[in-house]
Formats: sequence, C-alpha cells, structure tokens
Amino acid sequence: MSAILAFRNVWVEYGDKIVLEKVDLGVEEGAFVSIVGPSGAGKSTFLRLVLGQEAPTRGTVELDGAPLRPEPGRDRGVVFQRYSVFPHLSALDNVLFGLDCAGSMALGRLSGARRREAKAKAAAMLEQVGLGAALDVFPAQLSGGMQQRLAIAQALILHPRILLLDEPFGALDPGVRLDMHALISGLWREHGLTILMVTHDIKEAFKLGTRVLALDKHRHDPQAPHRYGARVVHDFPLDRKAPMAIPPELAAAD
Repeated sequence: MSAILAFRNVWVEYGDKIVLEKVDLGVEEGAFVSIVGPSGAGKSTFLRLVLGQEAPTRGTVELDGAPLRPEPGRDRGVVFQRYSVFPHLSALDNVLFGLDCAGSMALGRLSGARRREAKAKAAAMLEQVGLGAALDVFPAQLSGGMQQRLAIAQALILHPRILLLDEPFGALDPGVRLDMHALISGLWREHGLTILMVTHDIKEAFKLGTRVLALDKHRHDPQAPHRYGARVVHDFPLDRKAPMAIPPELAAAD
C-alpha cells in the first residue's frame, strides 16, 4: 500500500509555545492509526493538521504527495467526542445535510429526483450504522451511542478517504464502547478507509489499530522550559492477526 499522508519536519507553534516539533512520518492508505499520549501532547492538533483546520508553522503535511491545503475537504471526515450533530434536524436530515451542501453549493438544498436519490443514500448510510429504524428521530431522543452512530454516518456520507476520530468513544459506557468498536472496525474494512484515531485508552488503541503512535514531550531545556513540543516517541506497527500485547513503556500509562 502507498502512503496517503506524509508529515515532513512538521512544527506547530502558538506564539512562543511549541505544541509539535520535528514530526516526520508517513501513513499508508488503509491503515488504522491509533494516537495516544498524555494531555497536552498535541494529539488533537495532529488531527487538525490532517483535517485542514490549521497549517504547520514549519514543515509540510502532504496528501498523495502534494501539500495539503489548510482547509477541510470532502476526502476527510471527522467524528468528535461530543456528538457533532444538529439538534434541530432529524437523523435523516442530519445525514442528508452533507449531500445537500455538496450537491447544491449555491442553495444548500437539492430538489426533485436528486433529492430523492440523496435521501435514499442517507437512509442507506443510517442503516449501515444501525439507525435504519430512527430516520425521523431527533438527536435528543437518541442515546449517547446512537448519537455517535449518527455522527459517524454524517462523516461517511460523502465517502471520505480519511476518517479522523478524536476521542470518539470516550463519553460512552463500556458496553456501548464495545458495540462501537465492532461498528467502526466493520466500516473501516467495508469502506476501505484510512483512520486516524486519538484515544486515551491504551487497550482500545491496540485493539483497533494496525499501528499505534505515541506522542510526548521528551526533552527539556532548563533555559527555556516552555520552548519544546511533542513528537512521535514510539511507533508500533501491529500484526492484526496476532494477539495485541501492550508494550511495557505504555502499559504504565494505562
């Protein structure tokens, strides 16, 4: 498989604060990359770079070998820990919204046969995530797990190549998390996605990922204690066919 993403000497700085420094890595297409690390280690910043919400201060992020433009695109979808759904729209209309905007950028709403086709696609996507019986239900009437299923359907409706997950299951009960693990693993394979997932759960990272990246701030300059950032300090490629053992250097953080 070829690399879909590449970070080349990427730094992110906010004023005199360094968040990420010297990040050099490639991500193969079809990989499921789990990203772990302590709070403040730049994990969410890492995802925002891929999403296009911000640009590196130094270095480049490349998509298919070309510099990534600092703006979101249809080829990247995102799911956050807090359910990023529209409370005033039904489940069907939440998913249909992306198709409306993509298909009619001027009006923000499809019409006629195109809208009927879009509704059918949105309903099929909701069926895929287990919400086929909740098309007309509003988010407030859904459980936390069901709202997150809806957010995943929103993210996948435009068929992105890359799916970004920022602590997507952190607010869910343990039993619901297991159901979501099965769901996201199935969607990853079925849609041929490349997934980057931030999680604080080490076991979750090794259970779902084909690769685990650990970010941390591992150097300290006593002359400028705030002038250092996080980088990739561990990079574990995983054999999905073998049992996943958590390395001792990460087990203590669990």
